Amino acid sequence: MTTVALRDVTKIFSDGTVAVDALSLDVADGEFMVLLGPSGCGKSTVLRIVAGLEDPSVGAVLLDGELANDMPPRDRGIAMVFQDFALYPHMTVGDNIAFPLRLAGVEQDRRGERVSDVAGALGIGEVLARRPGQLSGGQRQRVAMGRAIVRRPGLFLMDEPLSNLDSGLRAELRAEISGLVRELGVSTIYVTHDQAEALTMADRVAIMRKGVLQDVGTPTQVYGRPATLYVAAFLGSPRMNLLEASVYAQLDRHVALDLGAQTLYLPWDDIRSRVVAHYHGERIVVGIRAESLTPVPPDQPGDVLRGRIRYLEHHGHESLAYLDIGATAVPVDEMGAGPVEPANGGAGRGRLGQFVQRLSGRPAPAPVVETARASVLSDPGRHARRPAELAVRLAPYPAISAGQSLAVAVRLDALHFFDDRGDRIDAGWR
Repeated sequence: MTTVALRDVTKIFSDGTVAVDALSLDVADGEFMVLLGPSGCGKSTVLRIVAGLEDPSVGAVLLDGELANDMPPRDRGIAMVFQDFALYPHMTVGDNIAFPLRLAGVEQDRRGERVSDVAGALGIGEVLARRPGQLSGGQRQRVAMGRAIVRRPGLFLMDEPLSNLDSGLRAELRAEISGLVRELGVSTIYVTHDQAEALTMADRVAIMRKGVLQDVGTPTQVYGRPATLYVAAFLGSPRMNLLEASVYAQLDRHVALDLGAQTLYLPWDDIRSRVVAHYHGERIVVGIRAESLTPVPPDQPGDVLRGRIRYLEHHGHESLAYLDIGATAVPVDEMGAGPVEPANGGAGRGRLGQFVQRLSGRPAPAPVVETARASVLSDPGRHARRPAELAVRLAPYPAISAGQSLAVAVRLDALHFFDDRGDRIDAGWR
């Protein structure tokens, strides 16, 4: 099968749009790699560059270790599956699946055998004589998969193949696709904006934002120890609680995380305390996932946050309570809004320049005068301070309502810490 290596790949379109920015990524032989991110983040452009449908402006594409920048798509041993199925409406299902074999000059008898084998594996053997217009959405997607599989490629490229299907069918097909691809042992790059698809299907996940790779790792790694604040907020439902905290270290005792109206105390024997203590007197971001909060009696001592329920959401299998705990939320969606311009139009360096460089992949311009530090934390001069709504998981339809008080114990070992640029404070393990 095929290995893929992208080396500092950048794609700039003719209108100046930077779709992909200095991306380096490796896909191992037989690996299922998922590119995850919101619409417009550059993930489909990466797929088209690997396929040879787009040329990189800068950088190298290596297939099995060989430079493929100038290799035509037909010679790359790649099969693509698209969001819109791309089936020929005048052909039968069998002819659609057999079409790439016919182009390759495979004899009719052998074509029939391979089409039969693939259709049987995909559960569409009984519809080979029908046309695409007579099929359901799930069947059409299976036909598109069959047309890709029948070629026996070295690499699958899948561009949001399930996004047009309903949620039940998506769950069914993602299990089928994942199992089939692993059974075939074919290297796969799968593009999606759906985190459920990414976390359930992938061997590794690469999260992108505005053309820049934010994090890459196994589903457990990117969810459990996200490299950036953006990844922390993007993965998980409900979104990770992200709170401003002022750090006050008392050596050999604890590190106090002042959330505003309440404080958490990180014990000094927690290895993370030594790292967080370096931010004494500064503000950082503390991340708490809903599953790390447990409702407790209101008078329980220890690592407990107390608040009033603003509103409840009932999801059948669980309920979510959103608490006002007197803390300030971090506006993650405002990350990367660009540098603050001084009066003379210069741009700052230092931590601001590093922030710009991390998002864009390019050095920030030299400063003319000192400017504000780029920060994802609230600055009363720039953003209205936003009260936090702490998401807590509860049993289905609990005997509690909006306006009532609730206390929750916090798992300190499950806290996440990020600096004011949005980088993980204790990310040195990578």
